[in-house]
Amino acid sequence: METGHRQDQRTATERRRTELLEAAERVVLRDGPEASMNAIAAEAGITKPILYRHFGDKSGLYRALAKRHTDALLATLRSALDSPGDRRDRVEATLHAYLSAIETRPQVYRFLMHPAETPAADGEKGFDVGRHQAPLLRRMGEDLGEVIAERLDLGPDSRQVARIWGHGIVGMMFAAGDWWLGERPCSRDELVRTLADLLWGRLTLAGDRAGSQGL
Repeated sequence: METGHRQDQRTATERRRTELLEAAERVVLRDGPEASMNAIAAEAGITKPILYRHFGDKSGLYRALAKRHTDALLATLRSALDSPGDRRDRVEATLHAYLSAIETRPQVYRFLMHPAETPAADGEKGFDVGRHQAPLLRRMGEDLGEVIAERLDLGPDSRQVARIWGHGIVGMMFAAGDWWLGERPCSRDELVRTLADLLWGRLTLAGDRAGSQGL
């Protein structure tokens, strides 16, 4: 009975945490990098101390939001890598998937990747984005490197090369996507084609790993 009670408490806590994250997302969609803990607590109909009780501190809430969106983005990228077509088609589909994700929800992207340029309306200091940005990108690079290692035979140091490619491709997508989202110098199709051209030389020479579905 006691074990069941503890399980019910855990389930209720997880459900409440999800509700708070959804409230935080609504504020982020509205306010972008200027989102504050005060605004999120107000959106959730609770006091700020209760919000801290669930996430520990501001960094804890940022990490929870970053994990939620990074999980979804990585799933989208993996799905694009599994899409029909040849290798070039899948490379372009993956680039499109990333750019579409940041274009569709630019406020969420800016909250996760850009520090607030002005204080929140209530005067609260913004989230410390710079402290968390690198681990977020590193996680994406490691995940993409794992996919490449699973699917391509890159020679004797295949796994190490795959990790380098993973981090390099993520860095390229982030820098080019950030520039494109801010300035819109060309269409998404043109950006995708040009980035794919940059990647294509070495990719076209790599063989699929035996037993894998290839890249």
